[in-house]
Amino acid sequence: MKIVVVGANHAGTACINTMLDNYKGNEIVVFDQNSNISFLGCGMALWIGGQISGPEGLFYSSKDKLEAKGAKIHMETEVTNIDFDKKIVYATGKDGKKYQESYDKLILSTGSLPINPEIPGKDLDNVQFVKLYQHAEEVINKLKERPEIKTVAVVGAGYIGVELAEAFKRWGKDVHLIDFCDECLSTYYDKPFRDKMDTQLLNNGVKLNYKQLVKEIKGDKRVQAVVTDKGEYQVDMVVLCIGFRPNSALGKGKLNLFRNGAYVVDRTQKTSLDDVYAIGDCATVFDNSIDDINYIALATNAVRSGIVAAHNVCGTKLESIGVQGSNGISIFGYNMVSTGLTLEKAQRLGIDALETTFHDLQKPEFMEHNNEQVSIRIVYRKDDRTIIGAQIASKQDISMAIHLFSLAVQEKVTIDKFKLLDIFFLPHFNKPYNYITMAALGAK
Repeated sequence: MKIVVVGANHAGTACINTMLDNYKGNEIVVFDQNSNISFLGCGMALWIGGQISGPEGLFYSSKDKLEAKGAKIHMETEVTNIDFDKKIVYATGKDGKKYQESYDKLILSTGSLPINPEIPGKDLDNVQFVKLYQHAEEVINKLKERPEIKTVAVVGAGYIGVELAEAFKRWGKDVHLIDFCDECLSTYYDKPFRDKMDTQLLNNGVKLNYKQLVKEIKGDKRVQAVVTDKGEYQVDMVVLCIGFRPNSALGKGKLNLFRNGAYVVDRTQKTSLDDVYAIGDCATVFDNSIDDINYIALATNAVRSGIVAAHNVCGTKLESIGVQGSNGISIFGYNMVSTGLTLEKAQRLGIDALETTFHDLQKPEFMEHNNEQVSIRIVYRKDDRTIIGAQIASKQDISMAIHLFSLAVQEKVTIDKFKLLDIFFLPHFNKPYNYITMAALGAK
């Protein structure tokens, strides 16, 4: 078979490697618009904030590595059109060279694009986006070369915005975090947990400007101020990270799209057209917490979708088991993880849900060192009591516990199963009745 892959991002790379490693004899042709492959955007804030020595470790693949396995890779080459009826991909290289590539199977791995709001002044110098390696590199170079950049406004208080607020504080900058929501991280956590992160940000000097909509960016060539509907802030750099949208223009009018424009795919990653698959941020996922398709743009989901598509494209039937949107964040040493639905999200979806919340120390009180407070919330359906989400927060590393709840959501485990769950006890690690058990015992 001849398989054409459009996009060599995380989903595309996972897909290409799976096909090359498991199925011999296929011709695999890849087009990618970027100049590099496999940049781990999750490490961008760490790089910008100087918490890692450099970007080298944020790459795990390359054109050379994939071609050594047998793929044909065209970098810095934009796919301009796809004739889905004749099965032909049209592309243009950076040097102007035209490509016309036929295919038996097509895999769309076009990812997502930063939302680019129509704000006056967004084209001024020092207005930045952060998604690609080049974006992070540009920000770092400006911070190094322009000491006059003393105050930074981060617009958008989602995961990336909060991580960047920390990164710029580590540079010693004054930081304004601006969002139209009431608190940060509104997608992933209920209010008590959002408040904990806001407290962490405030305690580390981040200025929180919530319930504000950016109306204009002012400046003479370079940024001088950002104007919201509540005030004006003198700043030297503005970073726009208000979210992403699926990059699905190539299939518009030909492939079925989700409400936000993502390609609708089944559990094999196939789109509404035979022989056309979509993976990663440009496609939907099956969300086990709502038993329906959804859009959850995470690198983990992207990699899994690439693996699933690769096997199906090459003739091995494999269905996704669905996802829970498991995620985490660590800011100034405070860790928060979540999976599935928050109580607020469940209620907005019309689900009759309950929650049980518990606060405790990680270890017995007599363990006087490295023993931090832990907060947990478990969300479950009122009717059948199945768990549909969980959130945990602590200065302790409690991250592994969320995997237990991810599996619980996937397998539709009830809250009552957790009440007498066999959880080991050792003072070095936990309490005999630890926060997981105690939260379950407190469920109504």
